Amino acid sequence: MSFTDPVADFLTRIRNGIKARHQKVDAPASKLKLEIARVLKEEGYISNFKSTEEDGKKVVRVYIKYNADNVAAINNIRRISRPGCRVYVNRNEIPRVLGGLGITILTTPKGVRSGKQARKEGVGGEVICEVY
Repeated sequence: MSFTDPVADFLTRIRNGIKARHQKVDAPASKLKLEIARVLKEEGYISNFKSTEEDGKKVVRVYIKYNADNVAAINNIRRISRPGCRVYVNRNEIPRVLGGLGITILTTPKGVRSGKQARKEGVGGEVICEVY
């Protein structure tokens, strides 16, 4: 089964897992998805992630973070740059999400970074998604 946009599928699986109150979500693994999960963990939006293998296929397992009231840390996760319409920004145009309360995830020449890290390093790139 092939996808035209595997990253959008990954983000949708996380979004659907949150709505269904699942503790973990599985998606087919790729380097980009693992890097997105790493940034989400570093920023505190997920509790953990790991790469496993099921039935001979690599899978990334994301553990969703909830507080004591069973409210997810991720309120919304939205794809920005799509295969049909790529969105690139330079270091001065990196968008702030909800005035700095959320994060933007970018692919930069230095790797996948949050908007805050990219601003600090002075690099721009393709805006993958925004999370808040």
